[in-house]
Amino acid sequence: MGSISDLHLAVPPLSCDSHLHVFDEISCKRPEVEDPPRPWGKDEYQALQSRLGLQRAVVVTPALYGTDNQSTLTAIEQLGKANTRGVAVVFPDVSDAELEVLHAGGVRGIRFSLFNPKRAATTPDMIEPLAHRVQRLGWHIQLHLMPEQIVEHRALLGRLPVPLVFDHMLRLGPLQAVTHDAVDLVADWVGQERCWIKLSGAYLNSKTHDHHDTVALAKALVELAPHRTVWGSDWPHPTEQTYDPDDRALLSLMTQWVPDDAQRYRIFVDNPAALYGF
Repeated sequence: MGSISDLHLAVPPLSCDSHLHVFDEISCKRPEVEDPPRPWGKDEYQALQSRLGLQRAVVVTPALYGTDNQSTLTAIEQLGKANTRGVAVVFPDVSDAELEVLHAGGVRGIRFSLFNPKRAATTPDMIEPLAHRVQRLGWHIQLHLMPEQIVEHRALLGRLPVPLVFDHMLRLGPLQAVTHDAVDLVADWVGQERCWIKLSGAYLNSKTHDHHDTVALAKALVELAPHRTVWGSDWPHPTEQTYDPDDRALLSLMTQWVPDDAQRYRIFVDNPAALYGF
């Protein structure tokens, strides 16, 4: 059998990339931005969509932009509102009018990327008040947390009135047992039908070049939440400064993560349709 990079997974129609970022040229040149990334915009992403056969997308405001969600709204418009949604970053003082503008623009959730508190745009104390603010819109809370942070904030997360979406396979890594306390908590929330998991960021959970060490973890998470897992590319991979991920190979990992065709269809099509309202 060839390496994973030799494989190509043909995804079904209306398959969704549930996690990508857009870095526009103007924002990357702002003077306050340290170590700006290379601009990656609509044209580059549409080329990737075409290569991989993807049709739906979820644009996530990157930490670099703080609470400036304009690039996300622009990308949704450019990629087409019928097949694109967004996840924004806001502060608790956001006005109702601003939330309505975001909703009309295709936003369906807000993100808290707290895995590195020193570089986070938001803080844990903002989660609960904002969850109550966005509940009326039917939005969710997306969380990029390390597993120990999930455990630390379990009381807070357990009482939120909106669905939770955990980024990047819970950041468990290849050496974490699937019985980790964070997984037990997430399993409880999945059982209550208030939690989702993103199969994304393989390189964040791997110590091997082909990411084969993520297979057991991915299979365990899919078994835990078969109707509440979605897949994301994490394009253009902003955490990776020295590694240039192969998007086709990352997509093809799904042949190992989820060998069953029917389950892959749910993850690519049915589950994101339910979560993001396609």
